[in-house]
Amino acid sequence: MSPTKKSLTSVGDILGKYKLDDKNKTVSREFQLYAYDLAVELNDLEHKSLYMRLAKNNPRGLMEAARSFVKDATNARSKGRLFMWKLKELKNHGQRP
Repeated sequence: MSPTKKSLTSVGDILGKYKLDDKNKTVSREFQLYAYDLAVELNDLEHKSLYMRLAKNNPRGLMEAARSFVKDATNARSKGRLFMWKLKELKNHGQRP
C-alpha cells in the first residue's frame, strides 16, 4: 500500500468560510461605535464620518436627546436631517442666557 497524499488547504480558503463583520474595520474607539450605530439607526451610512466627528466633539447627552427625538418622529422624510436640526436646536438652546 502506498501512502495517499493529502492536499493542503490554503489560509484564504479557511478564512473564506467565516463571515467577517465589516463594521469593526472603522471602529477603534467607543465614540466611533456609537456614531456607526447612530448612522445605521438614521439610515444614513453615507455620512457616518460626520456622526463620528459629532460624537467625538459633542456631549453624549445632547446626542442622545436628538437621537430620542428622531426615534419618536415617525413621519420624517430624512432622519439624518431631523437629527442635525434637533442637535443644533439643543446646542443653541443651551447657550441662550
